[in-house]
Amino acid sequence: MTLKIKRLTPDAVIPRYAHPDDSGLDLCSIEDRVLKPGEWARIRTGLAIALPEGTEAQIRPRSGLAAKSAISMLNTPGTVDEGYRGEVCIILVNFGREPFAITRGMRIAQMVVCPVLRPAIEVCDDLGETARGSGGFGSTGVL
Repeated sequence: MTLKIKRLTPDAVIPRYAHPDDSGLDLCSIEDRVLKPGEWARIRTGLAIALPEGTEAQIRPRSGLAAKSAISMLNTPGTVDEGYRGEVCIILVNFGREPFAITRGMRIAQMVVCPVLRPAIEVCDDLGETARGSGGFGSTGVL
């Protein structure tokens, strides 16, 4: 299986795994930007990808940015569909109380390539019974 990556700008950083057994490839910013508290912005990676057939890329926040600086993604996980060939961008949000500086080359998100199931759709009147039923959103205790 091969993930094809195209640099759209010369300074784009090719994603890599930080450790041999990691599931996520680190994605880096190609721009300098300051996010004020409560502000969000679309951050460029300078990369386009061609995913292997039958896969998607899930773009996920980096846990260290969230834990140390309250920086996360506005839509998580972000989905890159197999047929998309445009630039991979990350919508970052500052949930913190201080401005946060994003710099060129900074690792801002991670990309996990996952298989996709495409089931046939069947419209029906009865879904069958389960022990759980329709219980959700705190039905097993405190949220």
